[in-house]
Amino acid sequence: MQIEKVYIGGWFQRTTLHLSEIYDFLQNVRSPLDLEEGELRRLHRTLGIAGISLEVGRLEKIKMASRGGLHVNIFEDGLIVLSKKPGQALGGDIRQLTSYYETKLSPAFSYIFSLGAPVPKELANIKNIYPYFVVVKDTNPAEIKRPLDRFEEKEHFVIEQETFSIYRGDKLYIIENKGENLPDIEKFIQEQIFMREFKGQLHRYLNLHRIIWEKIADVKEKGKVSGKNIGELFSRTESYAKTINLIDARINQMSTYAKTREAIIKNDPTLKHFEAVLLYKHETLLDTLAYVKEIWRMTSNYVQSALSLFGSIQSQSTEASVTNLAIITSMGVGATLIGLFSESAPEFTPFGVLYFFILAFVGYSANKIMARIARNREYGIEDVEIAKDIG
Repeated sequence: MQIEKVYIGGWFQRTTLHLSEIYDFLQNVRSPLDLEEGELRRLHRTLGIAGISLEVGRLEKIKMASRGGLHVNIFEDGLIVLSKKPGQALGGDIRQLTSYYETKLSPAFSYIFSLGAPVPKELANIKNIYPYFVVVKDTNPAEIKRPLDRFEEKEHFVIEQETFSIYRGDKLYIIENKGENLPDIEKFIQEQIFMREFKGQLHRYLNLHRIIWEKIADVKEKGKVSGKNIGELFSRTESYAKTINLIDARINQMSTYAKTREAIIKNDPTLKHFEAVLLYKHETLLDTLAYVKEIWRMTSNYVQSALSLFGSIQSQSTEASVTNLAIITSMGVGATLIGLFSESAPEFTPFGVLYFFILAFVGYSANKIMARIARNREYGIEDVEIAKDIG
């Protein structure tokens, strides 16, 4: 079995504007933003660039080669594909590609795009699992399955075509080249990476919906919340709302990317051989996107409803604290007035000083007690239940 090339890749939403900034950084070591020049130079140095070019086509892309023998294609829609010819054991090649992306390329791009709307921490903290593609030739089914066994990958399915076969594991794809042009196989791999990453993002958004919904539902199901916790609860719900707004903008952009790639594939005759694998895949992605959009709209409404509910409870808690403070203040004023009216003239005596401190201590203690009562007071959570018995 001969390995022709090894690929990994990822996708994160970008535009032609971002591609221009990436090219300016890679070619000229500069950025239009107010970023530290020393850090730009350091990050550029770590990439070990041996060559770079900009290609204009249906999708503009940057082609970059590193001194370590890696090749990187960066497309205007955010797709990044790294590849290399075999130089060592397959596991070593995969580790080299992954390490270059995670420790060199990704930190550089994160820095040049570090200003502006942040990536929600719920997404930033997710560890990426990249799909690995291995193109082989002059082989047989028994040899092809060895890498799957070596990486402990379960074989999910096999697609047999006249000029190629695909053996798919969990994250390892082995493509047997039986007479197809390698550049055409590379186009197919690019689409597979895009579709897998697109679907992966939608899955992460679906899981975030579940997490946010359950966290709020858990509080509501308790039926009560103490005054000391309501402020923290309101702030946390506000952070959910901000996360939803950031992700909502990303979700609304996603259909454009899928439609563009779908149009390119349909008009590319070199991908006709791969039609059986790619056909209707983009339509399925768009259907899934429409579903996630509706789920996310429900999540947004749910969080806004919770914000309104918790805000109302917070107002009740604040109002109770103000009322308690007013009572204590009135008591102090009343005691002072009684003292003034009962004496003909103020007289400075040790007993008077002691009396003053006793009053101050009593007032302070009363305030603390009332504040503790307010903090520990439980407020009912009255929410509208979903009707389950309609009809």
